[in-house]
Amino acid sequence: MQRIDFNNLRAFIVVARERSFTRAAAQMGVSQSALSHTIRGLEAKLGIRLLTRTTRGVSPTEAGERLLLTVGPYYEGIEAELVALSELREKPAGNIRITAHDHAVDTILWPKLAKFLPNYPDISVEINVNYGLIDIVAERYDAGVRSGDQVAKDMIAARIGPDYRMAVVGSPTYFSSRPKPETPRDLAAHDCINLRLPTHGGHYAWEFVKDGQGLQVHVQGQCIFNTTPQMLTAALAGFGLAYVPEDLVLEHAAAGRLRQVLDDWCPTFPGYHLYYPSRRQTSPAFALLVNALRYPR
Repeated sequence: MQRIDFNNLRAFIVVARERSFTRAAAQMGVSQSALSHTIRGLEAKLGIRLLTRTTRGVSPTEAGERLLLTVGPYYEGIEAELVALSELREKPAGNIRITAHDHAVDTILWPKLAKFLPNYPDISVEINVNYGLIDIVAERYDAGVRSGDQVAKDMIAARIGPDYRMAVVGSPTYFSSRPKPETPRDLAAHDCINLRLPTHGGHYAWEFVKDGQGLQVHVQGQCIFNTTPQMLTAALAGFGLAYVPEDLVLEHAAAGRLRQVLDDWCPTFPGYHLYYPSRRQTSPAFALLVNALRYPR
């Protein structure tokens, strides 16, 4: 049997339901003659009459009624899904997946999302805390958050936070039996709390800068974590020195729970950026979220 054009099937369904070529033509935005021609062509391909035409109107034949009952519901489902997709383009709704560092989540993403989400109940946001430099396209994330210097050049990037500075801290208990390091090389004699990086499986090398010269130091210690909050907790408990964003330690330092060292060596990094692969075909929900996260606001 010859292949049937689905548009011709749709024409039949509309005529059969409306029981009128006039109403069906108006609904589909075509002329009555064109619609009649389409139906005759469909009947010719199927080799069977589908509609009975009288002066009073149109009614399905037995074959037409059977086709309407079996195929009609499928078209209803297709039409409903197309309407739903259209609504996604027109109103902010849907799920947005983002991968980010815990520091970015705690200090930037969540505070802004807590204000944003109540205004858009049809938008859901899934956040994956991950230090790995993953392929957001392959892993099916809508966006990622990284420092500005870590965003690939082929990505679209929107700045969402200010520059941030790093700090090396230890507790008074720790320093009661250890001298303060004067240079990054002195860290070799200290217990340091390491951060495990998932991308290559190694430990993060602490980064320092002074007088325009950069230095990376691989440290050693008893404790290794894969997120920042646990590193800070261990430092507060006196288990060693931690290298963490400065904004996380200011309150503890002011209260005397932590002491900052190597202050003149600690670098400032470019602020966090939300990055994603393309400006094309972004949903209204995603566009709203990007705008809500932009810095400054």
